[in-house]
Amino acid sequence: MHVCVACVFAVWAKVEVTMEDSVEVHVGKSVKIPCVYSISEEPSTVMVQWFVKGGASTQRERIFYGDESMQIVDKGTDFTGRIEVSLADERGEIVLTIQSVRLGDEQEFICQVNGMSAGNGEGKTLLKVFDPPEAPVIEGIHYGISIASCEARNGYPRPNITWYRDDTALIPSNGKINVVTLVTRESSGLYTIQSELHYRVEKEDKDALFYCEVSYAVPGAIGTAESKQINVTVHYPTEVVEVWKASPEGPVKEGDTVEIRCRGDGNPPPPFTFTRAQQPDVELDSTQDMLLLEDVTRADSGVYQCRSLDLDTYAEAVGEMKLTVHYLDPAVVTPRDTEILLKGESLTATCNAQSSVETSTVWFKDGELVGKGHELFLQDVSFDAAGEYVCQVTAPSLAGMKTSSSVNIVVQGAPEMNGMERRLEMEENVEKWVNLSCEARGYPKPTITWSVTGIQLVTSTAASTAVRVTSSRRVQKDGSGVIIVVIIVCILLLAILGSVLYFLYKKGKIPCGRSGKQEITKEKTSKDDIVVEMKSDKTEEAVLLKGVNGDKKAHNDQGGPGRWAKKGLNL
Repeated sequence: MHVCVACVFAVWAKVEVTMEDSVEVHVGKSVKIPCVYSISEEPSTVMVQWFVKGGASTQRERIFYGDESMQIVDKGTDFTGRIEVSLADERGEIVLTIQSVRLGDEQEFICQVNGMSAGNGEGKTLLKVFDPPEAPVIEGIHYGISIASCEARNGYPRPNITWYRDDTALIPSNGKINVVTLVTRESSGLYTIQSELHYRVEKEDKDALFYCEVSYAVPGAIGTAESKQINVTVHYPTEVVEVWKASPEGPVKEGDTVEIRCRGDGNPPPPFTFTRAQQPDVELDSTQDMLLLEDVTRADSGVYQCRSLDLDTYAEAVGEMKLTVHYLDPAVVTPRDTEILLKGESLTATCNAQSSVETSTVWFKDGELVGKGHELFLQDVSFDAAGEYVCQVTAPSLAGMKTSSSVNIVVQGAPEMNGMERRLEMEENVEKWVNLSCEARGYPKPTITWSVTGIQLVTSTAASTAVRVTSSRRVQKDGSGVIIVVIIVCILLLAILGSVLYFLYKKGKIPCGRSGKQEITKEKTSKDDIVVEMKSDKTEEAVLLKGVNGDKKAHNDQGGPGRWAKKGLNL
């Protein structure tokens, strides 16, 4: 039996082609599709052809053929000008490269290898093309039970939409959640997905955030994109009403303007009315959710109510707050106005002011703090204690609230001499003036009397008058007593002479005319005369004294810690 060696070899010779099941690529990118072949015997030549199958046609369409000596891209196909094929390397790998991949390039690519006498072999790879959709757009819906819609446009392959509430995926359930999805294939081959969420909202959903997520395939993974989050408007009746004081900050005082606000937990906000608990049937004048009370007094204190009425269910909800208007009444001092005390007496003065809060009381005299508390104790009073005492009452917890009143204390008693505890001796040279002064204080105003060697010289009752006695007579250091006696004798002689002249005038012995008067006046003025000058707060007078005392009555007011009287004597 003869065996045909060529025939046996042909039976065992074969071509094997290996390709990947699929290759993935984004639209617009380039992609490489490898094809590896092996032949059991060394062929004289190898022919390679590339075909595509899919799309609108179910028939194969060649897009390339060639061998080691030529490579030809078929004309008139969708791949003309966008593909190239590399020559086989030592491993027998051929690579088809496609530039600017299009959505329609998603087809089967067939690599066919012809080994001539060794036969034919082929493999195929599915090219998958991806195009992510645009970012999803969400919109709230304010009718029916649909609350939101979501749209993802121009994606490939077809994307999917999932709904979330506060990061929790919503799974459709009868009566509560339902999702309606509409898929549209655009002329470009891309998909647009529209999804509408039907959700039966409850009051608990008023603060919830809803959003949609689109998921889509990408080479080797799944991509996702989220829409913005929206809050769904939920309508529900008011159950709780809150009332609060919006202004002023802190405690309310008489004279303040008070703003009271009201808020309910229903949606939409219901209309509000304000009343007082004491008069629930009297509606106060308010604007929407605000009640304004101007120039409040303590009579405005009380419980204020805010009422809401649900127009669908006619259910009423009430909230309330207590308003306290603080006050500080004018201070009252006892004794009132003026109080006269004798030297050495004691007095307890009280100061009170009615207030809604705790108060603090202090006493001032001449701007200096002299006491604290509602009572002021004056013991064993002296002239220094006389004057005006001001009581000031404040409310420490209420800034700016204070009141004050006063009492005038007059101290009555025997005069006090200034410097009476010491005796003053003075010596002075001839041709010098001697100035002496005396001060005393008391109430009523004291009288000051000057005397020289036991003889009374001048008396003053002026409250604030300074009296100065001036003599033009010069004194000698060693004979002042004799000089004073001589002066007094001269005064007496002048008085006698005046009496004689007057007697003669009345008897007609001495003619009297204008010139005569002038002479008499001229004769009266001599350097031995004593002149008394009295200086008061307002005027200055000169008085000619002929051995007669002059006086001026003292005022009745004290006006200070004892009234001082001062007299000056100049010799």
